[in-house]
Amino acid sequence: MKENSLWSRFQQYFLRYNDLGISMDISRMNFPDDFFRRMSGAADEAVQAMKVLEGGAIANPDEGRMVGHYWLRNPALAPNDEIRSQIEVPNREIFAFAKEVHAGGIKGSTGQKITDLLVVGIGGSALGPQLVSDALASASDPVKVHFFDNTDPDGMAKVLGGLAGRLPSTLVVVISKSGGTKESRNGMLAAQSAFRVAGLDFAPHFVAVTGEGSLLDKTAEAEGWLRRFPMYDWIGGRTSVMSAVGVFPMALQGLDVCAFLEGAKAMDAKTRSDDVPKNMAMLLALMWFYAGDGKGSKDMVVLPYKDRLLLFSRYLQQLVMESLGKEFDLDGKEVNQGIAVYGNKGSTDQHAYVQQLRDGVNNFFVTFLEVHSAGQGDAEVEPGILCGDYLQGFLRGTRTALHEKGRESMTISVPKVDAFYLGSLVALYERAVGFYASLVNINAYHQPGVEAGKKAAALILELQAKALVALESGKEPQTAEQVALAIGAEPEEVYHVLVHLGANREKVKHEMARVPSEDTFVIG
Repeated sequence: MKENSLWSRFQQYFLRYNDLGISMDISRMNFPDDFFRRMSGAADEAVQAMKVLEGGAIANPDEGRMVGHYWLRNPALAPNDEIRSQIEVPNREIFAFAKEVHAGGIKGSTGQKITDLLVVGIGGSALGPQLVSDALASASDPVKVHFFDNTDPDGMAKVLGGLAGRLPSTLVVVISKSGGTKESRNGMLAAQSAFRVAGLDFAPHFVAVTGEGSLLDKTAEAEGWLRRFPMYDWIGGRTSVMSAVGVFPMALQGLDVCAFLEGAKAMDAKTRSDDVPKNMAMLLALMWFYAGDGKGSKDMVVLPYKDRLLLFSRYLQQLVMESLGKEFDLDGKEVNQGIAVYGNKGSTDQHAYVQQLRDGVNNFFVTFLEVHSAGQGDAEVEPGILCGDYLQGFLRGTRTALHEKGRESMTISVPKVDAFYLGSLVALYERAVGFYASLVNINAYHQPGVEAGKKAAALILELQAKALVALESGKEPQTAEQVALAIGAEPEEVYHVLVHLGANREKVKHEMARVPSEDTFVIG
């Protein structure tokens, strides 16, 4: 591409929603001039498919359910009064609950005003709330938010260490739609144990966000938890941040939930357009399709030039990769679709992997996230130059450096990071994922690979129990092969289970030898 053509190409392929102040520049993506003409039929079909989805069609045939995260920010679109009520009523109850917490009407079991919230979740039940909390937090927030987002004991201990002395003023919300997610269950038990150790009655501190009638719902009711808020089967985990999953911690933290929802609603309205060149989410999906030849052959690198958007690329990893990483298409054909997503933040990336992006393997495309306002505290670091000027310079400089090497990029710009614009960005990517799934004929709303992993994990735990019994039944040290033969299992899997037991069960002794096959294990 000739340099003197950049300005004209920019003007042709720069889309800005003037009333929102949000723009997208795809001019540095090297698609041919006839690309949109060739893709027009598929794009029109994708827009129509989205309208059918929003109208309440069964979007996930595997589970026979609708997918209604778009209704969460605009309940008027819900297909019936029951679903509309399922959105509006919990929100009103959550807002009232948060207001009472902030006013001191709801206290901890010892009468202390609530200062902290511990969110226990995994995947979408944590990533969305983490993104929002980190992006919008301020020193004046009435409640500080913390997260258990894994079943790592050391990680949970670290979080609890940060809450030392404040458990009496801490609420805990456990989030699991099914109520059977093991990571969330484990986090719940670890939190309850911490309250018991501190001599506190945990039930008055605990809140559940879960499906009605789920195991978690029944547990919360039986144990007398403080409150329960519902999730519904038409809300998927990775698109649940605008349901009670995200609304509850946002409201407790004192963030502007209404502006967050309004930002998403505004983006939804713009990206329902049948005019493809004016539909930002469709343009985004088409760029993904072009860059990866409709097969995900290039990675998506997300570079937000704003500390507050650090977690956005991590959030998009789940949204994009879990939605689009599919073995089969809707016709049952094996396609192995997906787009790998990674990213950190600018200008940190100038000193990390931008070197490879510019000079290494060209297997990616970049999305720069630009925030026009530098924010508070922008200081002069040189005569007439502010700290934020450098951030802008690094963004534009990196974009130019990549272009000079034939590396493709696009830029999405917002005026500032606040609840409205964060909601807009989330909605933009949610809709782009839906459009892209239609373009490549896959189901974006199920996750068979995740379920397969859960089942495999359960089998490993069963194997561990059998291996432990085999060790306990013998007095002499045994190799992994001997234990595997005794329980009818694969030696390598047994070996790793035994190593884990040796590291985490005081009674299991692991004697390392010259090679793993000669290692021995014994109850000692």
